[in-house]
Amino acid sequence: MNSRFKKTKSLMSSMFFVVLMLVLLFLLIYGIRYFCYKQGDANMPIYKVDTNEKKVALSFDVAWGSDNIDGILQTLDQHDIKATFFLVGSWVDDNEELVKKIHKAGHEIGNHSNTHANTKELSEQSTVKEIQITSDKISKITGEKTTLYRPPFGEVDTKTLDICKSLGYQVVKWDVDSMDWKELGPNHVIERVVKNSQPGSIVLFHASSNNVENYLGTIIGKFKKDGYEIVPISEMIYKENFTIDSNGVQKIK
Repeated sequence: MNSRFKKTKSLMSSMFFVVLMLVLLFLLIYGIRYFCYKQGDANMPIYKVDTNEKKVALSFDVAWGSDNIDGILQTLDQHDIKATFFLVGSWVDDNEELVKKIHKAGHEIGNHSNTHANTKELSEQSTVKEIQITSDKISKITGEKTTLYRPPFGEVDTKTLDICKSLGYQVVKWDVDSMDWKELGPNHVIERVVKNSQPGSIVLFHASSNNVENYLGTIIGKFKKDGYEIVPISEMIYKENFTIDSNGVQKIK
């Protein structure tokens, strides 16, 4: 009887220990997640900026096609607006004069990889090459180093984030996708962008989309009418003492 009691007591002690360890493990994991959610993680892409100022940034991904660039630049110039252009290295190779024109017009140029490759599928060495080669190409033409990187397809992992950080890049995505690439017509793009934009929004356009210069002017006009200032991304994001929450919103600490 005494032996059976000792075995039962020993079993209960073991079970209590296991349960206690599981509870502590759960609390540890939950605590880390809660802390990260509250404090944010600076090693995340920026989707949007937390600001009380009525500012938005317009960005253009440029991977192929050059027919629309002049029209886009003319529209931006007519409205005295500066935007951010993310260039792919292979596009830069074929359009050196347009790169010069974008830069001369005072627009910001960002890095969009060399071959528009999904870096999540590449090795660390290949990822570095994708970013560094494009950086060198743009710098050779403009004389300036790029500091913003937009991942092709919006796909990014910890490896790419760490590499970008080591190379002095801030990874930037978007919170408003114009969906211009779906070619659903100007009205769809205008309504989507204006309806979904907020102070601190980063809007995604594609320079290769049809009629982009036509609806761009209308969108700019609506933003201005609503009291928004349109600035390049680097003029809106925080450079230091910031954190980025789990939704990709950059905030001042």
